[in-house]
Amino acid sequence: MASPPHIGTLREKSLHASLKEWCAEPGDRFEVKVDRYVIDVVRDDLLIEIQTRGFSSMKKKLTRLLDLGYRVRIIHPIPATKTIVRLGEDGEILGRRRSPKRGSALDIFGELVSIPILAADPNLEIVLVLTAEDEYRKQEENRAWRRHGWVVQERRLVEVLDVVAIADPADLLPLLPTDLPEPFTTADLAAAAGCPRRVAQQAAYCLRNMGVAAMVGKDGNAITYRLAGS
Repeated sequence: MASPPHIGTLREKSLHASLKEWCAEPGDRFEVKVDRYVIDVVRDDLLIEIQTRGFSSMKKKLTRLLDLGYRVRIIHPIPATKTIVRLGEDGEILGRRRSPKRGSALDIFGELVSIPILAADPNLEIVLVLTAEDEYRKQEENRAWRRHGWVVQERRLVEVLDVVAIADPADLLPLLPTDLPEPFTTADLAAAAGCPRRVAQQAAYCLRNMGVAAMVGKDGNAITYRLAGS
């Protein structure tokens, strides 16, 4: 008789389950309790967590595991391309369209702002998985007013397009534009990377707190930064 599903898999979303299958290797153990937490995948002395949502929600868990000396790997998907699938009341597909928004590895800074010190821990590795995804939405009254009531039901993995491993804070530097001036402001970074100023500000904050950039002065009212080793 097959064993019943672990409580941690009962509410598992499609994207989470697909990434767990994608990263699995022979001998892995799944949904294992370590200390007070359930870990997605345990591989020898490595704890692997699939984190499809914000990093802030796992800050307490991550702090505890790193304090106990565990090696932890976070696998985090970033949708480089996304197709929005609209569902009817009975689950029938009403339409599909390609989202104009394209994610990039730079989006990781939006998550690292909640854990910059933890992210610099030598026992933590973050693996960015650039994906093609289908995002299923269903209309619900009085919710998601910015999307006119269309609420995300689930995300489904279509394809893994690229993988970026961050095992050390210095591994973040290749994510930055090669033509970034030195020193630079967040406006310079936003212009060179073609990203919103908010993302550039998050990146500067993370890089500074992770020890791979330093504030070196001001250009008018804007703080200037220099990357480590430059």
